[in-house]
Amino acid sequence: MAHNIVIPTRDKLFNLGEFFTLTKGNILTAFILVGGLIITFIRFTQGIGSVANLSDVQPWGMWIGFDLLCGVSLAAGGYFTTVACYVMGMKHFHSAVRPAVTTAFLGYAFVVVALLYDLGHWWRLPYMFFFPGTTSVLFEVGLCVATYVTVLFVEFSVAPCEWLAEKFPFLIKWRALVNRFTIILTIFGVTLSTLHQSSLGSLFLIAPGKLHPLWYSPFIPMFFFVSSMAAGGSMVIFEGMLAHKGVHHYMDATHLKEADEVTFSFSKAVSFILFAYFMIKFTDMLVQANIPYLCSGYGAIWLLEMFGFILLPAFLYAKGSRERNLKLCRFAAVNTVLGIVFNRFNVSMIAYNYALPSAERYFPSIWEIWISCFVVTMIVTAYRFIVYHMPVLYEHPHFKDAH
Repeated sequence: MAHNIVIPTRDKLFNLGEFFTLTKGNILTAFILVGGLIITFIRFTQGIGSVANLSDVQPWGMWIGFDLLCGVSLAAGGYFTTVACYVMGMKHFHSAVRPAVTTAFLGYAFVVVALLYDLGHWWRLPYMFFFPGTTSVLFEVGLCVATYVTVLFVEFSVAPCEWLAEKFPFLIKWRALVNRFTIILTIFGVTLSTLHQSSLGSLFLIAPGKLHPLWYSPFIPMFFFVSSMAAGGSMVIFEGMLAHKGVHHYMDATHLKEADEVTFSFSKAVSFILFAYFMIKFTDMLVQANIPYLCSGYGAIWLLEMFGFILLPAFLYAKGSRERNLKLCRFAAVNTVLGIVFNRFNVSMIAYNYALPSAERYFPSIWEIWISCFVVTMIVTAYRFIVYHMPVLYEHPHFKDAH
């Protein structure tokens, strides 16, 4: 039975006018995308050496440090928000679920795309399913990420089902089925996230002689997981801040009403997580007797990370949530997101191979940086398309039980 679906502010299925308007943002987006496509063609026809400064000494660089390690941790807002809403029963966060799941799905999906630049032989990506290396941490990461991308796609699919329900009524049944198994999907998703977020840190356990002692620890898997929770909560606040500036006219009254409370509640939660993260990192440094390293240049970088990007936003979050200061909470979110990026860069590039002479140290090429910007731009462009067309920031009038 067909339903007469009417999507607010939309009179046709596709509306691409806002993408082709000659604004500064669209011109910059087109410039990055066209340049990225050209570099992509060069990389896959001329080899990785034509665009990257990677070597046998530094096989992992910008594409792993930023696109994978940062991308996966910053996409943790999906499991962070769904657990709060569906498992802990905090239904007043329901307006943040779809934006968080959408961001998480796009983040993980494009992490896979970015990974292809590093792998090169993209057709070999499914090999791990046919020739599993069950003793490999990398196999566990690949399996969990692939499975979690599938879970996120299923969770996200509710929005496009509602968008296309008028044209394809059979999608209503799929939507109903997904909603029925929401709790199971959420629990499965957070289990997978626990596994692969920590396992990304486990990848560096085999490099005690290459990773600086201030960052190397047998507990680095736990550090990666705890910091991913802080990253997830902060990304929900950060993404909400950007959405309110750029696409607030797509939000319904419920979303606008609940947005501030989501920010304050998540700020309080992330402040506790950051305080705990600071304490376990600092305690680990003391237990491993790494105090002498604090007097070095790497020690200054470590202290900047600990006090400038962990302890400072923890205090800002606590103060902002207590005084209900929206600007302070948003500033803390930006600070935390930058801190997560800084930490992953430290682990994967800055503090990695620290004993090598400066002339032999890795530094990403301009083309590696461009490809990373290209991937981020694709995520933003896809998010814009989804928000412009699908019920992500508002509830569809014919599907009020969406959450």
